[in-house]
Amino acid sequence: MTELTCFKAYDVRGKLGEEINEEIAYLIGRSFAQIQQAKSIAVGGDIRLTSEELKQALAKGIMEAGADVIDLGVTGTEEIYFASMFLDVDGGVEITASHNPIDYNGMKFIGKKANPIASEELRAIKHLAENKDFAKTKAKGKLSKTSILDDYIEHYLSYINLSKIAPLKLVINSGNGASGRVIDAIEKRFNELNLKVEFIKIHHEPDGTFPNGIPNPILPKNRQSTKDAVIKYNADFGIAFDGDFDRCFLFDERGEFIEGYYIVGLLAEVLLQKNPKGKIIYDPRLTWNTIDIVNRIGGTAIMSRTGHSFIKQAMRKENAIYGGEMSAHHYFRDFSYCDSGMIVWLLIMEHVSNKQQPLSKLVGERIKAYPCSGEINYKVKSSNRAMKRVLDHYRAGIDGELPIIDETDGISLAFSDWRFNLRSSNTEPLLRLNIEAKNDAELVKQRVTEIAALIDSE
Repeated sequence: MTELTCFKAYDVRGKLGEEINEEIAYLIGRSFAQIQQAKSIAVGGDIRLTSEELKQALAKGIMEAGADVIDLGVTGTEEIYFASMFLDVDGGVEITASHNPIDYNGMKFIGKKANPIASEELRAIKHLAENKDFAKTKAKGKLSKTSILDDYIEHYLSYINLSKIAPLKLVINSGNGASGRVIDAIEKRFNELNLKVEFIKIHHEPDGTFPNGIPNPILPKNRQSTKDAVIKYNADFGIAFDGDFDRCFLFDERGEFIEGYYIVGLLAEVLLQKNPKGKIIYDPRLTWNTIDIVNRIGGTAIMSRTGHSFIKQAMRKENAIYGGEMSAHHYFRDFSYCDSGMIVWLLIMEHVSNKQQPLSKLVGERIKAYPCSGEINYKVKSSNRAMKRVLDHYRAGIDGELPIIDETDGISLAFSDWRFNLRSSNTEPLLRLNIEAKNDAELVKQRVTEIAALIDSE
């Protein structure tokens, strides 16, 4: 038995050839179909050069397990989520490595009716693929191809009141083109409705060689082209997608990047206005701004562990209207609790129209009230030892004040005027730090320096 190292905490992702190839994709397809006891599965893939061949190998495995395959062509992850709701299938698989380097690829899974694939199910798929103990099947499944794009677009547009959309100019960076076809379809629909929304499209055409860099706007080096276009065209705001466009990142009218944390608060406000007294799920990394907004509007803020499976589970348990992670994953009850990058910018567009205020003003006061560090990553010899050093340093208190300690996800320590979360990554060998304060950006900088020294002291 050869261990399949491409299986991660939430999905499959690995280096091409070494960790993921056509043979492994076949084994995963056959295992996924058997574990799901599937009769039919929807599949799609991003624009990476290897995605089509991996998708075909995956489909072969699924069909040899006796399940039919519905090939949706080039898709984003959220289109597979939508397919699992809209089509009568028992699950879906998206071939994607999202924002990973060009020599990587992977898979994201979804169950029937958009139910998440739990970690124990993923482990069962891995175990079966490694041992190849496949059940005998009476007949192979069949392959068909279809498009759900029109239905997908109509579903998205149902989240906003189209009659209230003001004339706007938007820069949209499709990240080497993965989301380009969806943006074109939305633009066409807007034109049919005579909406005065102008799209400035950059990096729009699909190109799996990634000529404009890895589609990962969370990295500062990948933000400049969106910022420049916003400024050049005097746009109302900018939108940049990652590789499978389940995340979008926003830039204000000055081209300034907006941390995902503040978008969580903004979307909580928008959705609570649509659903008064609703429940909002948030993750432990940065919290104060979200809690303050939700409490002020009369909603209920509930904390969950970081990660899509935990957020979705908490949302289903609480019937929450929205869940947000500062990493730009935003989950919506009406999207079967799944995450979507497209719904985000549509809601923000509607909010900017309703408020008749620039995006910088809508988030500016919140950024000032709760300045944050953004997520800082550290490579360490031992995450556990580094976290213990930090915990031991602060648990005794500062100037007589003892912290409130929470261990929902890593360690979170809160003092009266600042707090931090330190946790090991679920997907990479890194320690991740987030710090926020109340009305004091300098205090954030001071604490970053202080904690970094503790982490690096080994």
